[in-house]
Amino acid sequence: MMSLFLLGDGSSREQVDQRSEHAMSSEEIKKRWATAEHTAHGKYPDEVTYTLGKISGSNNANLPVGETYEDNGYTRYLKKNLNIQNKDVFEIEDGEQYNETVRLAIKDRDIPDIMVVKGRNNLKDLIKNGLVSDLTEVYEECTTSRVKDMYQSYGEGLLESASSDGKLYALPDTVIDHGAMMLWMRKDWMDKLGLKEPETMEEAMDIIKEFIKKDVAGNRETIGLACNSSMVSKSSSTYSMDPVFTMFHAAPQKWILDKDGNVTYGSLTQETKSALTYLSHLYQTGILDPRFLLRTPENINELVNEGKCGAFFGNWWAPNNPLMSSYSSNPEADWEPYFLTREDENQVRTFASYSDWQYVVVRKGYKHPEIVPKYISAMFDYSRYQDKNADEINEYFALNVDPTARPMNINVDYRDGLFRSTRNIRAALEGEQSVDSLSGLEKSYYDTCKTYLNGNVTTANAWAAYASRITAAGLLADSGIESNIPLSMGDVEGEVPPELLKLEKQAFLQIVCGDKPVAYFDTFVSDWYSNGGRELTQMVRESYQKQQTGERKKAAESK
Repeated sequence: MMSLFLLGDGSSREQVDQRSEHAMSSEEIKKRWATAEHTAHGKYPDEVTYTLGKISGSNNANLPVGETYEDNGYTRYLKKNLNIQNKDVFEIEDGEQYNETVRLAIKDRDIPDIMVVKGRNNLKDLIKNGLVSDLTEVYEECTTSRVKDMYQSYGEGLLESASSDGKLYALPDTVIDHGAMMLWMRKDWMDKLGLKEPETMEEAMDIIKEFIKKDVAGNRETIGLACNSSMVSKSSSTYSMDPVFTMFHAAPQKWILDKDGNVTYGSLTQETKSALTYLSHLYQTGILDPRFLLRTPENINELVNEGKCGAFFGNWWAPNNPLMSSYSSNPEADWEPYFLTREDENQVRTFASYSDWQYVVVRKGYKHPEIVPKYISAMFDYSRYQDKNADEINEYFALNVDPTARPMNINVDYRDGLFRSTRNIRAALEGEQSVDSLSGLEKSYYDTCKTYLNGNVTTANAWAAYASRITAAGLLADSGIESNIPLSMGDVEGEVPPELLKLEKQAFLQIVCGDKPVAYFDTFVSDWYSNGGRELTQMVRESYQKQQTGERKKAAESK
């Protein structure tokens, strides 16, 4: 299929590529270089290579046998469309070793042409040391309007987190709105006991209590509500108790605006105290796994897989992990999601912290800083929405190839990208929308879900695709609730020191397990402030006020 993209002379990309390089005048070649360097989709006349600091994935990112991080579907796609090629100077799995490698590169003032850095503090160090390029101009020239819309869907704070003195020094990763956590429950157990599906959290807890009382798993091995010892997860990971806190309008481990408009650490509020009181009740009555303090996520996965657990809190992707293994072991285990906190979502305004976000930077002095916005436009706009010949990389979704297979390990999408894609896939499945209108990712899921619904494929992968993208994400999409865009706290990260996080975790666990009375919560709050929390809170509040003043000044100047 011929590309719809036209270059500066009105020719399609394929038409230009078919010309003999020798037949072109130096003026034509110069024109092609100018087009490539100043537009999103212009292809370089000659191959442009760049050295790369690469975040790798486990098991070679699940790439097909024989493929590497320098030669795979993604790199071939980029070579075909932009004529760019990465040369990896290091490939290290995400974690402390990668972060240490980046810090050493900064210290030695020797960074690759392109590098992914984790956290705004590392980005600030790069800017302070004059090691990275100003991307302000190339961002405007070489990102598509759709990509710009994607970044704007997160509000002003995201791009501002990659900026200094009004200049853009990196392009950030985006973290789409995954929606609220849901309670995943064994529907087949409910049917066995003749129980009605829950509509409230209290009804759900009563059902879990019946699971335990009737020992549905058998051999006195029935576990009710699974939980890990962290209880709270900033990323709302599986097995946390985040929805219980949400039910009480609490947001622990997040900076929030309290009811009086003050910036406050969410773990210290009376709402959090109420949630801990409720969790203590669940523990004392046996609804919450009595041995949760001893469980690791791997242990809980085993309980789920072996059919010994009746419920857990998880996101829409729970069918992929951990439930895919459960389905493989027992396809009759009917896990269903229940969204029980509709009325409580978005009650608390939280702040975004960019302390662990990923940013792509370009070495100062590298000849082609525009490569990064061109890469993003090709990967996250053209291949998804316009290119009908991106089959190889779209098939990677079905093959479960990890995103770390891409050269630059970030994702750029609309903040509500999950809900958009779910609505589109479902409309196509129901015949209300043309299949041709689906993006590459959506088409991949459509094909899998269609064959699953037709009974032509009964693999765990197919079940997980449908249960996650249609059942679970559809439940959230139908609710009409999409979380508020987080507030920005300004220049500070608001990162809570490890010693204060340890103090918090100990207090929460002691209260839930009954080792300390609920009244001990007030002692914990006092201790938190006395051990550095008061100064931290003041710093965050001052940063927020400074930003608010700046925004008011900017608004006044624009009038």
